[in-house]
Amino acid sequence: MPTYIIERNIPGAETLSAKELKEISAKSNDVVAGLGVPYKWITSYVAGDKIYCVHEAENAEVIHRHAREGGFPADIVTKVAAVIGPGTAK
Repeated sequence: MPTYIIERNIPGAETLSAKELKEISAKSNDVVAGLGVPYKWITSYVAGDKIYCVHEAENAEVIHRHAREGGFPADIVTKVAAVIGPGTAK
């Protein structure tokens, strides 16, 4: 399945409490379970006024559907073309 990076603009994201992040995570998990198509939430990073998420899905429309059903923004959805890291240089 393709991997996507999702940029979610959420003013004050970095000040969300542990309880709020738990609630957002639970909602996301519920939506994923109800999509009825292959979908995997890999991880998310909270930084400033944004949450950057890494998800696997068949296509970007499924990513947007997850966002709509969860009530989350999905301002930018980008398909990952390659993954590199320190080992790539070897």
